[in-house]
Amino acid sequence: MLRILGGRTKLCDSVTRRDLMQVGTLSLFSGMSLPRMLRAADAAPNRNARAKSVILFNLLGGPSHIDMFDLKPNAPKEIRGEFQPISTSVPGVQICEHLPNVAKLMHKATLIRTITHNYNSHDPLAIMTGFTGGNAQLPAQPTDPPDIGAICQYLERGPRELPGAVCMPCYPGWGQNGYRRGGPYGGFLGAQYDPLFSVCDPKFSREPKKKNYDPVMPLGEPQMPALDALPDMTANRLEKRRSILQQLDHRFEQIHAGPAVERLDKFQQRAFSMLCSSKTRDAFDLTRESGKTRDRYGRNLFGSSLLVARRLVERGVPYVSVHQEIFKHYGHAYDMHANNFGMLKDMNLPLIDQVLPALVQDLEDRGLLEQTLVILMGEMGRTPKVNGNAGRDHWPQCGFSLLIGGGVKSGHVHGATDKHAAWPERHPVPVANFVATIYELLGIDPLMTVPNRQGRPVHIAQGGDPVFEVID
Repeated sequence: MLRILGGRTKLCDSVTRRDLMQVGTLSLFSGMSLPRMLRAADAAPNRNARAKSVILFNLLGGPSHIDMFDLKPNAPKEIRGEFQPISTSVPGVQICEHLPNVAKLMHKATLIRTITHNYNSHDPLAIMTGFTGGNAQLPAQPTDPPDIGAICQYLERGPRELPGAVCMPCYPGWGQNGYRRGGPYGGFLGAQYDPLFSVCDPKFSREPKKKNYDPVMPLGEPQMPALDALPDMTANRLEKRRSILQQLDHRFEQIHAGPAVERLDKFQQRAFSMLCSSKTRDAFDLTRESGKTRDRYGRNLFGSSLLVARRLVERGVPYVSVHQEIFKHYGHAYDMHANNFGMLKDMNLPLIDQVLPALVQDLEDRGLLEQTLVILMGEMGRTPKVNGNAGRDHWPQCGFSLLIGGGVKSGHVHGATDKHAAWPERHPVPVANFVATIYELLGIDPLMTVPNRQGRPVHIAQGGDPVFEVID
């Protein structure tokens, strides 16, 4: 076994191809093995790319559009719910009273109020691929279409020493006994186009008062799995994480200088370069951020994940998704069949009202907002009518997406719903069109095709057309 730290095998020129292949099969990208290479694609020419990177904050469970961004104060009580609308920085546009900080930045955003589809599942597959067919009750399948991050990797977007896509704080479904929800995968293109999945070990400050519907904020940070994945590491003998990184960099540089690397094919070489590079590991090291910045995002798992997301796009990673994961009985994120208003008021809306303005302002201060598309949405909306448990049920027929930066219009609202926010009344946006819009902003032709497992061409946006009305 090749030892990376404190090992017996000589490095540099004495490293064998077999040793390198042992390193190359480390599970750096959770759920698959290296080499994790992006294959050369017959890509369409790079179009007018307005965005270099995308950060998706997926509100897993299905956020209630009618209680957040499409309030209906004149509807009957059983429809309008408990919250009141407030004015925003866009004249005539109102959102929920529990999002006062988000209200102040609406002049920078495009709000789509009419995202619609029929995929009644908590999998983010539909909003990440535009696909709404198949069995919505199945976990991620190898026959699923690839998501936007997988296509970015397929086209070799971003720096070669960094992953083209990252998913945090874990794969969707990890917090519910490891059920892999469809969405952020390479699908029929192959697992080599999966994102880098971070890992996490969430802690909770208390036990919930009421099982399932008493939300408790998860604490902790997303972690890159590389350090733990390396075999025979003597990291336990090292006192400081920084010394671990320094030793890794030193050993990797020695290995990389050896002639055995030159005998690997170009895909394996790129995988090895990504493993050797400190840039990805550094992006996850939040000790490099000031305490003020940490506090601005919030010292919880999702605030930390979005801060890492900013660090990743700052280094050129083209696609980062952060999913508000459901962790067993510690609240159900946005799947609020009961206590909808309590869960929104007590945890979910204050969380958004902190992390979203923090991310947007941070990107803007660093000159990154114009080239970074920030997306806030969930996989569906909720029923207009409040049920007997003070909750709202699944409603994929209508939902929202809030887009900021990356080439979208500022202070714009697209689409309108009926008087109960049940159905799009003007300018409906099917998820295939939404995904096509993201590709258009990234400068990727939405009509581009990739081969499925049978070799047949499949449109990456499932035949959707971009919504040019939201593009600046």
